[in-house]
Amino acid sequence: MSDLSQFPITGKWPAKNPNILQFYSLATPNGIKVSAMLEETGLAYEAHLVDFGTNDQTTPEFMSLNPNNKIPAIIDPNGPNGMPLGVWESGAIMVYLGEKTGKFLPSDAAKKAETLQWLFWQVGGFGPMLGQLGYFHTFAGKEIEDQRPKQRYIDEAKRLFTLLEKHLSDKEFVAAGEYTIADMAIWPWINTFYGFYKAGSLIGDEAAYPHVRAYLARSLARPLSAKAVNIPARAA
Repeated sequence: MSDLSQFPITGKWPAKNPNILQFYSLATPNGIKVSAMLEETGLAYEAHLVDFGTNDQTTPEFMSLNPNNKIPAIIDPNGPNGMPLGVWESGAIMVYLGEKTGKFLPSDAAKKAETLQWLFWQVGGFGPMLGQLGYFHTFAGKEIEDQRPKQRYIDEAKRLFTLLEKHLSDKEFVAAGEYTIADMAIWPWINTFYGFYKAGSLIGDEAAYPHVRAYLARSLARPLSAKAVNIPARAA
């Protein structure tokens, strides 16, 4: 039986089975990335809901694992050398899980580099830009008379979608000729941008970016990845 008592987060979110991976998250794009990876790899895990409505992410227990107070985060009770390990930041978690399982992160050096560059493209640009634009479109900013900040996000979102559209014009998935952690990082943001934020009209009409939309459909056609959009389940 693994001892996770060194992790204060388990005081607020107790592990039912401390021998399997503990996943602390919310079904937002960054959380869905990792839940998709967990589902696709078949790793045994427990999902713990970090509720933004009650500011769970800012509690001392959560921040003891992730001082950046952002989801997702994990504890792997079977980490390197058999020792428990906590990991935070979605991109870092995905690389860790890819290396741990040998799945969805190619071992070939060139294909691995291609996969990582698209993962970091999402982490460094695509996600943050869509997140900011979606936030100001859906939740706040309508009262700001100066539209230049919002327009900057619109222009950058268009640039990133145009780049991805061109890249996918002759590809099924973004890197290495196969479904990888890069795809699991990218498609949840597309899905949320069009769905939850309903911000697609800001960057084009419904006919815009057909290759991106087809790519999203291919990704969501994977049953295990599609399952991830509701993990962890929200409280009733």
